Amino acid sequence: MRMNFGVFLSPYHGPGQNPTLAIQRDLQMMEALDALGFEEAWIGEHHSGGFELISSPEVFIAAASQRTQRLRFGTGVASVPYHHPLILADRMVLLDHITRGRVMFGMGPGSLVTDARMLGMDYNIQRRRLEEGVGAIAHLLTNDEPLTMETDWFKLCDARLQLSPFNPSGIELAVAAVRSPTGPRLAGRYGAGLLGVAATDDRGGFEYLANTWQEVESAAAEYGQSADRRSWRLIAPMHIAPTLEQAIEDVRYGYANQRRFESTGPFRIEGAPDIEDILANTDHETLIHESNARGYSVIGTPEMARKQIQRLWDKSGGFGCLLIRMTDIADPAATLRSLELFARQVMPEFQGSMRRPLASWLNMYGDRDAVGSQFRQAQDMAIAKYAEKVG
Repeated sequence: MRMNFGVFLSPYHGPGQNPTLAIQRDLQMMEALDALGFEEAWIGEHHSGGFELISSPEVFIAAASQRTQRLRFGTGVASVPYHHPLILADRMVLLDHITRGRVMFGMGPGSLVTDARMLGMDYNIQRRRLEEGVGAIAHLLTNDEPLTMETDWFKLCDARLQLSPFNPSGIELAVAAVRSPTGPRLAGRYGAGLLGVAATDDRGGFEYLANTWQEVESAAAEYGQSADRRSWRLIAPMHIAPTLEQAIEDVRYGYANQRRFESTGPFRIEGAPDIEDILANTDHETLIHESNARGYSVIGTPEMARKQIQRLWDKSGGFGCLLIRMTDIADPAATLRSLELFARQVMPEFQGSMRRPLASWLNMYGDRDAVGSQFRQAQDMAIAKYAEKVG
């Protein structure tokens, strides 16, 4: 199975920088990804925290689509409980037409408690609301029959969309999954893809990979759907450079801020040491080596990235797309170099694009003595014939 590659852009931008310029850099990154041959970019939705600055992935995707030619865009993810299902589905169909069918609809419950708090929502019921919202959205996108449905947070009365998706096959749906079975079962029930947000997390996400697709297939069989591993995307933090030492130095730029973000909100582990104590008492190199050793991140070389992808493949049993989780741990120039190196030396390994050129080269190089001799003989014969003719 050929693997696709893309990025997962929440985005993560450390506080204390110009937010306008940060968002402009994200748009420029989309152009670079398109030129480098990446297939997908997933854009998040967040409303608090001051770190993940994009509040509307649809608006960002609309702008980015006008700068790119082939890159596909997904909402990574739209927080379904925050939106009326009819309005969200309608916006996505409009976006599908603007992008000429290059949009994917990723859905989740919303990850930030602070988002829900501002909306006056009980965070504990958001997964139930996700299930209800996905059901309504799936019907609206795939069915011409009007939908009447009422819950404690939305009501639909003979509702239908006024536009069909751009492509006859419709809009690809995907559901976020961390460690609970909610996402996988929803993906199976509606024939949707799956976004493995915590695929490398050693606190349960990585181990959960072994059983995740079984949950998808079980739900798919229960509801008469098909499950295709090619629609399963795993997200992994990566920054690479020609040497391990260079990669470690690159991320000195913003690694501490990223660790601060990963130690708060939905990511904080109760009872864990305070991140400020860790940063004050552990040198930068040690922090990186520890993260790499845990299997959580790859801050290193192309070879390390290839091994991490193979590790995820072996644990999961196979998936369709690897998404690099993009952060501000390195400055923009180093981040672009990392993406270029990844496209040159990592992606081809899993796409088969190096196989034939390499085989062709080895065929010629392995027979270089005979090839060279035959070339010289042909030249010598031509020279001799010419000399005889003019002689």
